[in-house]
Amino acid sequence: MTSLRKLGSSDLEVFPLALGGNVFGWTADQAASFAVLDAYTAAGGNFVDTADSYSAWADGNSGGESETIIGRWIAARGNRDDVVIATKVSQHPDHQGLSAATIKAAADASLRRLGTDRIDLYYTHFDKPEVPVAEIIGALDDLVRAGKVRRIGASNISPERLQESLDHSDREGLARYVALQPQYNLVSRDTYEGALQDVAERAGLAAVPYYALASGFLTGKYRPGATVDSPRAGRAAAHLDTERGRRVLTALDEIAAAHGAEIPTVALAWLASRPTVEAPISSARTPEQLPALLAVADLTLTPEELTRLTQASEA
Repeated sequence: MTSLRKLGSSDLEVFPLALGGNVFGWTADQAASFAVLDAYTAAGGNFVDTADSYSAWADGNSGGESETIIGRWIAARGNRDDVVIATKVSQHPDHQGLSAATIKAAADASLRRLGTDRIDLYYTHFDKPEVPVAEIIGALDDLVRAGKVRRIGASNISPERLQESLDHSDREGLARYVALQPQYNLVSRDTYEGALQDVAERAGLAAVPYYALASGFLTGKYRPGATVDSPRAGRAAAHLDTERGRRVLTALDEIAAAHGAEIPTVALAWLASRPTVEAPISSARTPEQLPALLAVADLTLTPEELTRLTQASEA
């Protein structure tokens, strides 16, 4: 059984792969979502990532579908204490932004959909620079003090705003971010590496990257001439048109073959090896897609292999 790891400086203990809930209620209906959640937890997984806005973009949805499905699954399995639930605020159609009132109303709505009395990790989904840091942190701190949220995190935030938020928490003795959710993968490194990663490293934050497999490109199924049936196919296939994307695929192919491993496992192993990264996020529409993701917990790449992937993925 893979051991859990502490999430940054927090008391949250998580599996080294977070299960993305963005597909629940979108490309995976409730039955399929339950099957994926069952298979993930049966393998030792305990870290489920969602957001209040998932999946408002799908026809017929209004936002909150993913949380609702996760809540029904928890109720059916009676396993709330065994699962670390992360969700996010700022993008739900009915709760746009990060004003104090919006944060508190959105949290209550998420709690209702999840059918629980607390959110383990509550992220600001997209920072809103027009809202003062003091207002955002103050509202999040109120939720922590009320017992509705255990720990807080940030996603899609600038290095400057992140540092300002941390400084405010430290100065005022308020709840402090423990996790950061950046876009980060082998073909998209620029948004995290540099100033943002430096702030996270200095502050002891755990990075929990999204798009860990670049919308599916790093599964290896996107090849010249191949047609992939996926709503994210266009975004993923675009990497085939870049020299970086082709270099990365070649390196992944050869390293995966050397280990007898799946390509996505190798891509996730590189990401998991990076400074600050604790648990990449990846989603699955079916249980059959999970083994290649879960195997990241047991694959250790050599320093030479890590260097090769790092060099292949330089812009």
